[in-house]
Amino acid sequence: MNRNIQEIVSQMTLEEKASLCSGLNMWQTKPIERLGIPSISMTDGPHGLRKQGDLADMSSKTVRSTCFPSGAGLASSWDRQLIREVGKALGEECQAEDVQIILGPAVNIKRSPLCGRNFEYFSEDPYLSSELGTYHVYGVQGEGVGTSVKHFAVNNQETLRNSINAVVDERTLHEIYLRSFEGPVTAGEAWTVMCAYNLVNGEFCSENEYLLTDVLKQKCGHKGIVMTDWGAINERVKGLRAGLELEMPYVGKEHDQLIVDVVSSGELEQSVLDGAVERLLTVIFKAFDNRKPGFTYDQKEHHKLARRTAAECMVLLKNENNLLPLKPEQSVAVIGAFAKNPRYQGGGSSHIAPTRLDAAYDSIMEVAQGKVVYAEGYSLKGDAVHDDLIAEAVKAAAGTEVAVIFAGLPDSYESEGVDRTHLNIPDSHVELIKRVSAVQPNTVVVLSNGSPVSMPWASDVRAVLEGYLAGQASGSATADVLYGVVNPSGKLAETFPASLEQTPAYLNFPGGKSEVYYGEGLFVGYRYYEAKKEQPLFPFGYGLSYTQFAYENISSDKNQMKDTEVITINVTVRNTGDLAGKEVVQLYVKPLDSTVVRPVKELKGFEKVHLEPGEAKIVKFTLDKRAFAYYNTEIEDWFAETGVYDILVGGSSVDTPLSLSVNVISTAIPFKKVTRNTKFYELLAVPETAPLAAELMELSMERIKQMGAMFTDSMDAGLNELFDAVVKWKKYDGLRSIGGMIGGMSEEKLTATIDEMNRKLGL
Repeated sequence: MNRNIQEIVSQMTLEEKASLCSGLNMWQTKPIERLGIPSISMTDGPHGLRKQGDLADMSSKTVRSTCFPSGAGLASSWDRQLIREVGKALGEECQAEDVQIILGPAVNIKRSPLCGRNFEYFSEDPYLSSELGTYHVYGVQGEGVGTSVKHFAVNNQETLRNSINAVVDERTLHEIYLRSFEGPVTAGEAWTVMCAYNLVNGEFCSENEYLLTDVLKQKCGHKGIVMTDWGAINERVKGLRAGLELEMPYVGKEHDQLIVDVVSSGELEQSVLDGAVERLLTVIFKAFDNRKPGFTYDQKEHHKLARRTAAECMVLLKNENNLLPLKPEQSVAVIGAFAKNPRYQGGGSSHIAPTRLDAAYDSIMEVAQGKVVYAEGYSLKGDAVHDDLIAEAVKAAAGTEVAVIFAGLPDSYESEGVDRTHLNIPDSHVELIKRVSAVQPNTVVVLSNGSPVSMPWASDVRAVLEGYLAGQASGSATADVLYGVVNPSGKLAETFPASLEQTPAYLNFPGGKSEVYYGEGLFVGYRYYEAKKEQPLFPFGYGLSYTQFAYENISSDKNQMKDTEVITINVTVRNTGDLAGKEVVQLYVKPLDSTVVRPVKELKGFEKVHLEPGEAKIVKFTLDKRAFAYYNTEIEDWFAETGVYDILVGGSSVDTPLSLSVNVISTAIPFKKVTRNTKFYELLAVPETAPLAAELMELSMERIKQMGAMFTDSMDAGLNELFDAVVKWKKYDGLRSIGGMIGGMSEEKLTATIDEMNRKLGL
């Protein structure tokens, strides 16, 4: 329905406008009936619908909905279209429950494996997070239901999340922590964005004008609304001025009155409030008009999707002597309380009441033809080692051909609101694995956890299957993978460290009582491990299959490109094994001679392909300027340097057998204006200033050599090496180095030269 929103705003009273900027209750916006403004409903996500039966009653029970794998699991699928399917299913369930906005996806970066909410988040890599978040948004909003991309921004820990100040440099902020929001907001056109509780560089996210207006609204072009995380408001008026439209939940009339007072007094311009109300009405009317009264969905079909999705997300970490897949006729000892009482989702606001719940033990019983015995192994009530339970498990394992142990992290180990303090699974689980594997060489460990764990027992077992928190169909999906009904194709979307001390943020997580310093900068996840030449337990992008893949050829449509062009990369991948399977083809870009600090390489493309035995496919990647660019803080934009870059392709971050090089030519200017401190290398990269810069640098280097000769004639001849080094690094000097006694140029001439360069550039 077409409406003149500005006309509606003009008919609203000041009090009505202010009231629209906060909720009606916990989950709904306020209606204004006299103007036909409806109330819309929202509920928690992101991997399932957590709706209370009565949105106005916090004590009402949560309705049943499909619990899909949480974000950590979904990301391990590396499958854009699968995540879109899940998003579509979420949208359908929202329509069936008359919900207009679901809170998700959650795209915060996994800075440390200790973050208690990592099970909701996709990845340590911003490109991967952005891509998967975008397709989540596509799926949900394609059903006429809005998303709320969260938590904006730099929300990477639960410790003191309401008050912690995240101190992060500008380049890291853009390249890592804001980059993950970019796709869902720009390409996905998310209806809403949820701001985080914490501060970023001294300002609360709810009132951070740089984040909410400069970045989100102006740079990213977000047309929707910004809402708070529940209770994340600090100063209401400051938030409105900064670009925050909606405060959730409703906390009373006082906050609405604050807005009325400052507008009435002239302290806040009416236009600021009107702009916020226009955005609110745009989303509210869009959400209301897209409702589908009487809509229903097929719970069984959604459960099938949950099962297929869970199986696609599981990552085979180890499979010594091809123990997996199991044969139905093999006798199996199913061990561990998780086998009958699955750990399938994380704790906190995303906790779902599932439509059904599959247990792995029951699903194995349906597939197995040989003897199946069960042993509890450990208690779900506490972490204590129970020798009697372990003895029972050892006996069961010794009497069968294979032991499958279900282990991992109990609910109490990871949840919204609290961070982990270590990477260990309970001692009872570790001791169980140790004793069972001592009597049964064919031991498989199936893990249920929302984030990386240490594995001191990994060398004692033949196979390890990372199941993450796989949702309500986790049990049946696990059986599908164990018995080869599904060939595992998941890949890690985060690095599994060998120890906590090895992690990038170890010295700076979770920070002090008031702030946390992001001292690792750009070097998050695999970027850190590669730069430090550290060997983690399992690398980013890693995952095994029941078949094998060969990377046979790589080619490009050009070997040189301007930053205004694109380059096409073609990669040939073949299934060389005996089973059909899927491979995640990963493309990384490696700068060879950058003038700024950069990671060794970064993920810039991925595709998941299905291959029959012997089949080969050509996978096509298209790379533009952004694949080669870093965030230049001087021009406050992305900049691709002139230079040579390697394109690396393979099956994980540490396995990239194919490569080629491309020469990128920059057409952009890496500075706003030439000044005394503009570097020679920057001027040499710009055609208009390169000749003069080269001439000046040569003159300056000759002057330095003369000065060096003067000193070395009378001093230690070894100083020649020092002066040679000075000459080598001359291109990194600023123009001011050519002035004065050493440079040999007068201040007047230097100023004139700078002016001439700016004229050439039109600056």
